[in-house]
Amino acid sequence: MPTTRCHGRVFRLAVMLLLAGLLGGCAAWSTSSASAPPRDSLADFSLQGRFSLRHEDKNYSGRLSWRHQGVSNEVLLSSPFGQGMAEIVTGAGGAQLTMSDGQVFAAEDTETLTQQVLGYPLPLTLLTDWVRGRAVAGQAEQDDFGRLLHLRQAGWSIDYGYDSDDAQAPPSRIFAQRDGGMDLRLRIDEWRRLSPGEATP
Repeated sequence: MPTTRCHGRVFRLAVMLLLAGLLGGCAAWSTSSASAPPRDSLADFSLQGRFSLRHEDKNYSGRLSWRHQGVSNEVLLSSPFGQGMAEIVTGAGGAQLTMSDGQVFAAEDTETLTQQVLGYPLPLTLLTDWVRGRAVAGQAEQDDFGRLLHLRQAGWSIDYGYDSDDAQAPPSRIFAQRDGGMDLRLRIDEWRRLSPGEATP
């Protein structure tokens, strides 16, 4: 468990993970509306984006770099000016959060880790589907192109925006609100599709 002295600083850094934000180079897909990778191809992916988070009377914003492969995730959080602030790595062996000053927090999964650090779990597992525009469960609405437009899941209300009318375009904007007071906004600037088994750089 983190100390009281560290709790405020850890909260500020770790809570930004949900915004949702991600690491990596690889396959040649960029996010212009014409060349974004097809949504159905995003089993493994990396993305670059920006986020903002409002929780009660606190506001956070920054940059997000996320690499997702299978059950593994590498997430790098940076300030709006690009200074690295925190990194979280998850996999079959558990989840680990490393802060910029070297402090490390670990748990058996991401939800447990954020519960210990923040006092409640953040739905990072759900976010993996949200950013790809997938509705595995919950109440979903689609637009005229068959893409996810609105989703209610696990106490969250999520709205989606797209940069083109392509039926296979992945989301570029995600607006999520949680019952009880949390507002998360994610702008995805670049998508990359990763090949199966592609090695981490």
